[in-house]
Amino acid sequence: MIAAALSSVVLAGVLSAFLMLGRSGVNLAGYSVAESEMRRGLEEFSQDVRMASNLAWNSATSVTLTVPHSYASSTPLPHLVTYAYDSATATFRRRPGDATSTVEPTIFIRDVSSFSFTRYNRLDAAAATNAETKRIQITLNIRKTGRTLVAANTTVVSASYTLRNKPAN
Repeated sequence: MIAAALSSVVLAGVLSAFLMLGRSGVNLAGYSVAESEMRRGLEEFSQDVRMASNLAWNSATSVTLTVPHSYASSTPLPHLVTYAYDSATATFRRRPGDATSTVEPTIFIRDVSSFSFTRYNRLDAAAATNAETKRIQITLNIRKTGRTLVAANTTVVSASYTLRNKPAN
């Protein structure tokens, strides 16, 4: 009887350790997916911003960039790409064309719970117009939920990306 009770306690301990390791693995996978999505999305965004010769500020969650022809030959003239946060699908995406384009977007980051663009002028003050905007910063929060009770939550504040090819005002 005593041996059965001790065996039950030991088995319960082993089982709980196994479950804890499984949950940790699922959470680690959630962090890994979030990290790779963020890297890919921010790298693509930074490349477009650095090459852009102009921008149109659609809102705090959407911006359209004018990119060089050789880089974005598949986009309609004048080679615009729109980066936007879609709150309905909780995604950060890139779409060829302006904000009204109906071309299928490329989704870079999923499970975005909050998002905003911030724009700055060349003197590091908040920019009010497209003409004076020289830098853009992204702030976003990603919430990955797994099969465990704990969600993987990552907040990103990107570096400010400078529009290198846009004339400063």
